[in-house]
Amino acid sequence: MKIGILFSKIRVEEKLLIEEVKKRRNVTLKLIDSRKLIITPEDDLGIDVLLDREIASSKALHVVEMLKNSAVRCINSYDVIRICGDKVFTSRWLSKKGVPTPKVKVAFTKESALEAIEEMGYPVVLKPVDGSWGRLIAKIENKNSALAILEHKSYLSSFYHSIFYLQEYINKPDRDIRVLMIDEEPICASYRKSSDWLTNVSKGATTEECIITPELEKISIMASKAVGGGALAIDIMETADGFTVNEINCSMEFKGSMHAVKKNIPSIIIDYCLKD
Repeated sequence: MKIGILFSKIRVEEKLLIEEVKKRRNVTLKLIDSRKLIITPEDDLGIDVLLDREIASSKALHVVEMLKNSAVRCINSYDVIRICGDKVFTSRWLSKKGVPTPKVKVAFTKESALEAIEEMGYPVVLKPVDGSWGRLIAKIENKNSALAILEHKSYLSSFYHSIFYLQEYINKPDRDIRVLMIDEEPICASYRKSSDWLTNVSKGATTEECIITPELEKISIMASKAVGGGALAIDIMETADGFTVNEINCSMEFKGSMHAVKKNIPSIIIDYCLKD
């Protein structure tokens, strides 16, 4: 068995996954640096399985698309990366499949975005459609801040910044829940706690183990099935009416979860990659 790991930066998670592959007998590892990669539509990269650890989902999407005509099993699949790599698509599929998720409006000019915000009511959360780590997310509290933030965003160069993804603000506790999933099976769950309204580990949130209740397991499975399964990190918020799915990450970061739970997450992921 030959497994390839697609990456552009070796982080803690990639180091642990590489170490785990090296422990396996009869498994060959190929590290695929997207910064150096040249691929053709007929290429299979000399591997049986590709594990996507690329930070930029757009790059991962194109590599996986190029492998469609080969026998390479990609984790995750093209469709899963496409849906989870764009917050608009994720919200669309969660809503379509009846998964509780915050209300969303999408606009394409700063004028229509302001109209959508006023319809939703303050506060509202503005997010880029791609990206992670809580970057470029704004909690808009009033019209003055809306005008300033929308004006700023409208001058950013990326095409994606011309798409205004507006999400209702959820009045949650000082935490959210990250559930790591393999298809329809939860690996583990952890609370991400912060005094700030953003609870990303990259922004300083701390983690502790979260017990997976039947209700938490149910919504996690629903969310995984809605986007096509695979190896996923599902971010869930607690509300007065129950759980709601905030986002889904298709190249899961698990460093924070490993501080909270006593499970060998890299081993579980590699087992999944090597599964027949």
